Amino acid sequence: MLPTVARVAVLSDPLAAEQLAAAKAANGSMGLKLQVIELQNPSYDFGSAFRVALRSKAERSKIAQLALKNRLPTSFAHREHVDAGGLMSYGPNFDDMWRHAAVYVDKILKGAKPADLPVEQATKFELIINLKTAKALGLRISQTLLLRADQVIE
Repeated sequence: MLPTVARVAVLSDPLAAEQLAAAKAANGSMGLKLQVIELQNPSYDFGSAFRVALRSKAERSKIAQLALKNRLPTSFAHREHVDAGGLMSYGPNFDDMWRHAAVYVDKILKGAKPADLPVEQATKFELIINLKTAKALGLRISQTLLLRADQVIE
C-alpha cells in the first residue's frame, strides 16, 4: 500500500508473540526498519476484564484518532479497527470463524469427542481499506489494491 515506507512500528503485547515473530520474518525479506513497541498486559480480575472488553471499542477509536492526528498510516489484523477509523486491515474473517465454531459445538453436543475433531485454521481472510482515512492522511491508494479489497469504506 505504501511502497516508499522504510520504517514500521509494531505495537505488540505478550499474547501476540507468534504474530510478532511472523512480522519480523516478513520484514526480513522487505528490508524495512522494524520498531517493536512492547505493551504490557497486566493480569486482571473478572471485573476488570469486562470493563476492558466494554472499553475496547473506545480504545480502537482512540488508536485511530491518535494515528490520524500524528499522520501515521495504520494496519491491523482486525477489521473493527478500520471501522473505527484505522487505514486498513488484513486478517481472518472472525464472523466466518464463529459460524464454523458453531459446527464444532454441534458435533460435540451430539457426542463427538473434542480430541477427535481436527484443528482448523482460518480459511477466509479479508482486506478492508478505509478510503476516508487514506484521504485524510493524503494517501492515494492504487486502483489495483482497491479492486482487491473485500470492502472499501468511503
